[in-house]
Amino acid sequence: MARRIVIFDTTLRDGEQCPGASLSPTEKLEIARQLARLGVDVIEGGFPIASAGDASAVKMIAQELRGPTIAALARSLAADIDAAAAALVPAKKKRIHVFLATSPIHRKYKLRKAQAEILRQSVWAVQYAKRYTQDVEFSPEDASRTEPEFLFQVIEAVIRAGATTVNIPDTVGFAIPDEFGALIAGIVKHVPNIERANISVHCHNDLGLSVPNSLAAIKNGASQVECTVNGIGERAGNASLEEIVMTLKVRQGFYGVTTGIDTRQIYKTSRLVSTLTGLVVQPNKAIVGENAFRHESGIHQDGILKYRRTYEIIRPEEIGLGASQLVLGKHSGRHAFSQRLAALGFRPSQQELERAFARFKDLADKKKEVFDDDLVAIVEEYLPSEQETYKLVYVHTTSGTETVPTATIRLSKQGKVFQDAACGDGPVDACYKTIDRMSGLSAELVDYTLRSVTKGKDALGEVSVRLRHRGIQVAGRGTSTDIIEASAKAYVSAVNKLVSSTNRRSYVKRRQALHP
Repeated sequence: MARRIVIFDTTLRDGEQCPGASLSPTEKLEIARQLARLGVDVIEGGFPIASAGDASAVKMIAQELRGPTIAALARSLAADIDAAAAALVPAKKKRIHVFLATSPIHRKYKLRKAQAEILRQSVWAVQYAKRYTQDVEFSPEDASRTEPEFLFQVIEAVIRAGATTVNIPDTVGFAIPDEFGALIAGIVKHVPNIERANISVHCHNDLGLSVPNSLAAIKNGASQVECTVNGIGERAGNASLEEIVMTLKVRQGFYGVTTGIDTRQIYKTSRLVSTLTGLVVQPNKAIVGENAFRHESGIHQDGILKYRRTYEIIRPEEIGLGASQLVLGKHSGRHAFSQRLAALGFRPSQQELERAFARFKDLADKKKEVFDDDLVAIVEEYLPSEQETYKLVYVHTTSGTETVPTATIRLSKQGKVFQDAACGDGPVDACYKTIDRMSGLSAELVDYTLRSVTKGKDALGEVSVRLRHRGIQVAGRGTSTDIIEASAKAYVSAVNKLVSSTNRRSYVKRRQALHP
C-alpha cells in the first residue's frame, strides 16, 4: 500500500506573512473552510501571540472545523505556548507547533545562546506544550544550515520529550535538492528514535527550489510537507501546495506515495486565496496559472486536437477547471444559474444567491456571452468580508486630451448617500482622490493591477489594489465591464478594510487607556 503524505497547509500563517497579504479573521475562516474542502490534513491558522486578530482567527477556525487538525505556532516561550493553547481550546483535533533556531548564525547573532542552552530550551518547550495536547510539533529553525550532528541531537531530544512531529525547515531557501534529500536520509539513519515521530519539511523558495527540495525530502523519508496555496509566503514564498500535490499524483509511479487532497478543489482554492490576499497569480504559474492549459503553437494545437495527452499531462478537470467555458446568457433563470454555480463548486446561501444572480443579470445585459470565469468573479464579490462602511453608488468621469480628468462619486454610508468630485492625473486617479476626500483618508496606493477575467471587447475587468495608511496595508478588489467602475470598487473595498482596521486600533487604544 502506498505511503500517505500529510499535507500541512500554512497559507494562513506563513503565507499571510507575505507583504501586503494580511487577512482578517473572517477572511481566514473563509479560506480555512475551503482548505477543509480541499482535504488538507493540518491547517496552521496563525501565530496567536503575534496579535489579537491571529488569536481570534485560530479560535474561529478551531470552533467550526472538525475534519483537519488545527495548528497554532509558538516560539519556545511560555507566553507563546499559553496563547496558542488558549486559541486552540475549541478544536476537536489540535496541534501546538513550537520552534527554536538551531543554526550557528542564528545562535550567535539572533539568540546569543550556546548549543547546550538551545537543547535545554527545545526540550522544555515540547514538555510544556505537552501539558495542553499530545500532538506537538517541533521545528529547529534554519535546520538546513545547522551542523548535522547537533541537529540530530536536538531531534532525538525533542522526540524523547514527546514531540510527535519534527519539522525540518529550509528557512531561508538555502538548500539544494540533493543536499536536502541527503539531510533527511541522515536523520532517518542517525536519529535512533526517529520512528516515534513523523518527519516534516518546510521549504522556502529563495532560490526557486522549494518544491524540488520538498519532493527530495519525500523521496528520502519525509511523511509531511508544509506548503501554501499559490506558494505565497515571506520573501520569495513557500513550497506550492498545488505543485507538490499534482507532482505526486502525476508521477505516482516514481514517488509511490499518495495524499488526501481532492484535486478538483485546487483551482477554486487558488482563486479564493488570490482574491482575499490581493496577490495575483502569474499567468505562467504551474498548475493554476492562466496559461497553464492554453496552447498557441500550431504544432501543439494539432497534437491537442488529435489526442490531448500529447501536450497535456494534467486534464483541466483534475484541478476543477470546467472543460467548457461558455455557460449562460441574459435569458437564463435562477435554476440554471444556481446549477452552474454548484458545478463550479459554489453553494451560496439564498441571500448570497439572489445578490449574485442580480449581478449576473446586470452583466448578461452588457455581454453577449457569460463565461465560467465571469461567474467565479461574480460570486467572489459576495464572499464574507469586513463590514461595509462605504458602498459605491455612482461613478461618472470625464477625461480627454484637452480635458482635466474629473470624477464624480456617490457613496452610501449607513443608509445616507454622499456625493463629491475631484480632479486627477487621469480618470482613475480622479476617482481615488474623490474617495479619499469623502472617506477622510489619504492612503498611499502601493499597487494597482488590472486584468481581463475573460476574452473579448466586452470582457469583465478585474482590478486589484493595495493601500497603505498609518502602517496598515490592505488589499481590495473590484470587477466590472467598465474598468473605471472596477477601479473605484476595488478602492472602496480597500478603504472599508482600512476603516475597519482603524476602528479596531482606536478601540484597543481606548481599552488600554481605561485599563492600563
